[in-house]
Amino acid sequence: MLSAAKLSNNVFKKYAIRNLSVTVKPTRDEPEFDMYCDPENPKSLQFGDISMAHHKLQNGIVKTGLRKSRILSKIFEMDLHLKMEVLQETGSFKERGARYALLNLSEEVRKNGVYAASAGNHALALSFHGKNLGIPINVVMPKIAPLMKIGRCKDLGANVLVQGEDIGESRDIALRTAKEKGGIYINGYDHYDILAGAGTIGIEILEQCPLPDAVLVPVGGCGLIAGVATAIKTLSPDTRVIGVGAESCQGLMNSLEAGQPLYTPCRPTLADGLAVPTVGVNAFESLKGKVDEIISVAENDIAVGILRLVETEKMVCEGAGAIGIGALLSGKLDHLKGKKVVSILSGGNIDSTSLGRCIDRGLAYDHRVVKISVIINDNPGGLGRLTSVVGSMNANIRDLYLEREFLRHDMSCQRVKIIAEVRDQQHEQQLKDELIEIYSEKNCLFKTSRLPGL
Repeated sequence: MLSAAKLSNNVFKKYAIRNLSVTVKPTRDEPEFDMYCDPENPKSLQFGDISMAHHKLQNGIVKTGLRKSRILSKIFEMDLHLKMEVLQETGSFKERGARYALLNLSEEVRKNGVYAASAGNHALALSFHGKNLGIPINVVMPKIAPLMKIGRCKDLGANVLVQGEDIGESRDIALRTAKEKGGIYINGYDHYDILAGAGTIGIEILEQCPLPDAVLVPVGGCGLIAGVATAIKTLSPDTRVIGVGAESCQGLMNSLEAGQPLYTPCRPTLADGLAVPTVGVNAFESLKGKVDEIISVAENDIAVGILRLVETEKMVCEGAGAIGIGALLSGKLDHLKGKKVVSILSGGNIDSTSLGRCIDRGLAYDHRVVKISVIINDNPGGLGRLTSVVGSMNANIRDLYLEREFLRHDMSCQRVKIIAEVRDQQHEQQLKDELIEIYSEKNCLFKTSRLPGL
């Protein structure tokens, strides 16, 4: 956990921390230089520009609801409200900044087209609003981008180039192409208009829920929190703004310690929308002194957060959107109990295969799926007896596997591995006790995702 008080004014001064160093910056005459995100001249977002964006976006953007979650409020012992950005047309808050940035382009610039690099939500937002506004959109998407999102951008009329091993390579390609073609490159988390558009969420939150005690904001490239924090701290200074990121992506944490945007490699995470190795320079400048707290969330808590939203709110969120709920599950925000809290559900664009994995992991971490290994006699009726015991305890067998080859016991034994569904931790313990009573503790092994090595 880190306080924003450690922010420094020495933006992009050479600095090293934890064996990591600042990314080498392109110079102004190189094609990869982004004139709107200049490390030597970062821009601090002004509330007046957020207010202007709020006025301009009255049409074309969904004013999403702020839903009170009665079940989650009871679970977390607080008055919890959910800002439903998942209900935007393309499923994420990115539409606000994308549309505002496009609206501000001159007719001449519009004709030359807009260029961007994105693996998902920013590309979708630009494609959708570019089509509505008649602006040619060119998106470079990395090879790791989901096929569903690539196809959807094409369906929306965007010119899509799938090139680059990661988003960094795609960005260089998009910047170079924009310069060659005379178009404009719009950074999805650091262009000034993108920040202003994101800030309109903060205004809406305060219109819908006056004077909340805290607002939980996902952090990756930090465009969202820069905009929301600027709006919240202007209109409601006593409201705490809390940034929530993935443990696998420590870019903002390291940047706060260094006092400047610092390149930090990201590990794979369920919150892939937050996997940005370097926070935006304008975003970093804009959030100074406005963010009260930053916490990081473990992968298992993110998975359970996705599961909780599916079960309690019937709402499918991507990892980045559910990370605020994961933060509450982690116990790191217990000081908010009894408070009025808003969590921003920033996006819902998760593909079905990833959703299945997230739900399965969440169930295991939530003590509702358990892995059981039992050594039994390898004779007729032995397996039937074991499954009867599991059934008599009202546990449901999801999968079963027999193993004889790798046992060190005598030849009359076999190992049975079972994946079983249980109601909760108490039910899980009752099943364990029953199996140990019948087969002995030395012949039983139980695993859940909370144990090391799983």
